[in-house]
Amino acid sequence: MNIIRNEKLIKRNAMIGRVVSIVSLAILGAGMFITFRQPEQIGLSLSALLVGFILSQMGIYYTNRWGRSPRPDQQIDAALKGFGKQYSLYHYTTRASHVLVGPAGLWVLIPKHQRGTIKYTRKRWRKRGGGILGAYLALFAQEGLGRPEFEIASETDALRRQLKKLLPEDYAVPPIEAALVFTHPEVDIQADEAPTPTLSAKKLKDHLRKVAKEKPVSATDVQVIKDALGEQ
Repeated sequence: MNIIRNEKLIKRNAMIGRVVSIVSLAILGAGMFITFRQPEQIGLSLSALLVGFILSQMGIYYTNRWGRSPRPDQQIDAALKGFGKQYSLYHYTTRASHVLVGPAGLWVLIPKHQRGTIKYTRKRWRKRGGGILGAYLALFAQEGLGRPEFEIASETDALRRQLKKLLPEDYAVPPIEAALVFTHPEVDIQADEAPTPTLSAKKLKDHLRKVAKEKPVSATDVQVIKDALGEQ
């Protein structure tokens, strides 16, 4: 499998995550200091705590994506290990963060690292479990599950617009599939009703192989997409 990765972006954003996290801790510390030493300055202390919390969430966002090891792109690499050269995997080089092109078609992969039980029922996502550690991580060290359908729609639409500009004029933008991939080993997925394939990282490769077997994309079409995305 060919892997095309924006190393420069990863290093830059990892640095941003470290710097923002340090600054957030300093501001939170200052807010706590003011709270205990100058309780009359309640407005100042609350402002510092609020700014520190917002920056800490920003630091979590950057660190989880680009500063944690293994990073989401590395976890996807591991999940797809064994795919041949007919597949190409793009990390942070297109309008969508993680894109796979190959006989299974064109896929936008959305990695999530939540633990516990992930459910999709009555058109809503729910996350349960994880224990005390899970609750702590959800608040201080891990992003929430959010609304994955919005993230999927945003990334696929962005990639579609990009391909519309890059592909030859006589070549229609191919269908873009998407998969929600949970990379945490302690995740239980109950999402058979989800509108998008939702699976653990260890099941991703088998799912794509099944798609490639049932609805294969021609090597010519695959190469056209790879050329448009600038395979290196």
